[in-house]
Amino acid sequence: MVVIAAKRKPKIRRVPSYLVYEELGGEALPYRGYLDVLTGKKKIEEIMGRSSLQAVLVYIIGLFVGNHINRKKYLIASNESGLHIDSGDNLANDIAIYDKSTTTLSNKYFETPPKLVIEVDIKVDLEESRWSNELEYVLAKSQKMLDFGVEKVIWISTQTKKVFVMSATERWYLVNFNEDIPLIEDCTLNLTQLLQDEDIVY
Repeated sequence: MVVIAAKRKPKIRRVPSYLVYEELGGEALPYRGYLDVLTGKKKIEEIMGRSSLQAVLVYIIGLFVGNHINRKKYLIASNESGLHIDSGDNLANDIAIYDKSTTTLSNKYFETPPKLVIEVDIKVDLEESRWSNELEYVLAKSQKMLDFGVEKVIWISTQTKKVFVMSATERWYLVNFNEDIPLIEDCTLNLTQLLQDEDIVY
């Protein structure tokens, strides 16, 4: 007989709202490193900022997409733009592409699904969450967005140089940085080529 051990139920720690990165499935997920802030080892600015690599990658991908899509038709949002799906589901997106005809701008989070979301790395602390590992979190957040109406989610890992492509209507797959990734309409991203074009080596 094979016995599969269930994951230990996480101890719930109350996270101050200023340290919450996003809410997923009713659970507040703090910024990675938030415990260092609570114990005084770091200042909040030290954990909320992106790494230099993440910041540059998000920026140049945003530029690339902006130069290759119809900006009369589509709107590009970045800088961890908020996406309100439901009570307990308030997500942050690195880059989100919205259809202008169905999107209204306001002083609140976006409330309509973007057509495409691009995420770079993971910025939440999962230690006391319901998810056992980063992959479970990536799949849960991506599926939540796809169920909401997002057509495609692209998740980039700078550490492994891999890209996870998840679609509402097509098969999901994992590719390397040097492979072409269809984004939206005729816009195709190749991260290796993009980094070379920008003279960026890491």
